[in-house]
Amino acid sequence: MRKFKKPEVDLVRFVLPLMALAGAGFGFLVGTANGAPLAGTAIGAVCGVILAWVLATYVPSKRTGIAATTVLFAIVGLVLAGSGGIVGGLIVGFVLGWLSYWLSTGSYRAGTQIYATPGQVLWHNTYKLICGIIFFFLIAPILTVMPLSFNAENFFTFTPAMLSFDPEGYSFKHYRDFFTNPDWQQALKNSIQIAPAATMISVSLGTLAAIGLSQPHVPFRRAIMAILISPMIVPLIISAAGMYFFYSRIGLQGTYIGVVLAHAALGIPFVIITVTATLVGFDKSLTRAAANMGANPVTTFFKVQMPLILPGVISGGLFAFITSFDEVVVVLFVGSAGQKTLPWQMFTGLREQISPTILAVATLLVGVSMLLLTTLELLRRRSERLRGLSPG
Repeated sequence: MRKFKKPEVDLVRFVLPLMALAGAGFGFLVGTANGAPLAGTAIGAVCGVILAWVLATYVPSKRTGIAATTVLFAIVGLVLAGSGGIVGGLIVGFVLGWLSYWLSTGSYRAGTQIYATPGQVLWHNTYKLICGIIFFFLIAPILTVMPLSFNAENFFTFTPAMLSFDPEGYSFKHYRDFFTNPDWQQALKNSIQIAPAATMISVSLGTLAAIGLSQPHVPFRRAIMAILISPMIVPLIISAAGMYFFYSRIGLQGTYIGVVLAHAALGIPFVIITVTATLVGFDKSLTRAAANMGANPVTTFFKVQMPLILPGVISGGLFAFITSFDEVVVVLFVGSAGQKTLPWQMFTGLREQISPTILAVATLLVGVSMLLLTTLELLRRRSERLRGLSPG
């Protein structure tokens, strides 16, 4: 494989104008926050040019240059905005320092072919920038909620004490309220009782359905599959209304069993999809070999088939658990006050009580979701190794 060779980069006509543009962007944000957007833009552009020239000419070490730039801008942020400006200075300094070396060393061509045209290189980096912006758009609300959960005041906004990193502005009071408030604890208890039961039903029925639909001799497989995954396609409010009228006729509306069955219906499609995807690479000759050795279908399933599709089953179960644990629309229709789950309590806190404890609960749920997603990724890699799609 031919090693990527960094091309010569025109510092004056290429790097400095782009760094001036980047510095002007950051300067505009800082200037707007201080009531002087034009002055901030001009100063930022000049700082960007000077920074790029100094780093490219006198500081060949990328690590040293980025570290020095980060510390320098952190000091500037401390001078301009106090302790609250340190974080902003760290971010701006790191980004500008990294961007300067990324442009001046030709690293922007990494990942492209050697013969790529300037237009192709531009589109390659523009595409990565678009992906980064989309990622930031998705993750920014989560990153905003997490620090707000430590607010010492009963507000949903950052207080001046928080922005200045005053220890008095931060507190665990909302977390203490969650673990001591009987309403929140009852909602958590209901969620813990409902979600695992719904997950077990979803995994059992979804796995059997996926295995059955994977058989080529089953008639109308596509139609049956479409019906089974329809809860993912039909708008949730329609499913909730239909469940309400159906359960009210058979006496399950407002009962624990009714909520569990409703959540199981929502989780089954996820199990079917993940298990079906796992069965795509399953070697059916293994089950035939087990049958030839005298194993009955039940033994073959648990001894041969289940260990190989287990990652897909567990992945589907985790998706079903998350769906049940986070669901609020269906439980509002088919549940009662006795089945008030954690998302229902959060919805009530936003609509009626305006409780900042919601922020603490949301942060805890984000942590749980991250653990589950990490588990899913580990299971995916294990499934690929078992199927021989990736090296061990």
